[in-house]
Amino acid sequence: MKNSSLWIRTAIILTITLVGIYLVFGPRSHFPTGNDFTVAGIKQNLQDNIHLGLDLKGGSHLLMRVKTDEYLKTLTVSNENAALNAAKEAKDESGAPFPVGAASHTAENNNYQINLTVEDPAKAQAIVDAIGKKVDFKNSGWIESISGNTINWSLPVQAQNKLKEQAVDQALKIIESRINTFGVKEPTLQKVGSAGSGQILLQMPGVEDPERVKELIGAESHLMLMKVAGDSYQTFPSEQAAKQSLGGTVPANRWVKKLNERDDKPNTT
Repeated sequence: MKNSSLWIRTAIILTITLVGIYLVFGPRSHFPTGNDFTVAGIKQNLQDNIHLGLDLKGGSHLLMRVKTDEYLKTLTVSNENAALNAAKEAKDESGAPFPVGAASHTAENNNYQINLTVEDPAKAQAIVDAIGKKVDFKNSGWIESISGNTINWSLPVQAQNKLKEQAVDQALKIIESRINTFGVKEPTLQKVGSAGSGQILLQMPGVEDPERVKELIGAESHLMLMKVAGDSYQTFPSEQAAKQSLGGTVPANRWVKKLNERDDKPNTT
């Protein structure tokens, strides 16, 4: 009875040992062949099965910071131009354009504000409503106020922090998509530091060219969502003619683009 129990324990230990050896030295992505148990095959299996970290394998260690303050400054300037253009394009109930003055902004030391002057304070709220149809201040956290003939939009600290966090998250996604080009297994990519610091840590075991990594992930990337002006687009014989239709200068919130007709037009019948 004792011998039988001993044999059972021995068989279990032997089975576990063999399974462990196979998991370390054997292939996991395909059915084993004779080549997997040659010296070269075993080395390749070890490399595939055991992922060494930066401390054992070496590689690139990068600490980056997203310039969130610059992002908010750019956002403020963009919204200022968009609000001014939207106000100039708006019309009152009689069809006359609203009398609008100049626009200005402040973007420094956690103070982000946009000011727009109007000639008739009685029409300030109507102008705000018209701007709100084209510039989404509220969903971005901007607070609007009217004082006399001045319309003000300010960005509170809580909204600033939220937009900064969104900028860092977007940067993480962009970096992750770009480092996949290297084919590195289990890279470390995460936010570090205090909240709002905008710091991102990237570790890539086995990648010994940090300058190449910085070149790849540091390339500028821009995403722009543009609304086609009007209910339907208008074509012009040349780019110059399109600019002339806008007064000779393309506003900051407009873009003249070459029209490329699609071959796969939807069937409207």
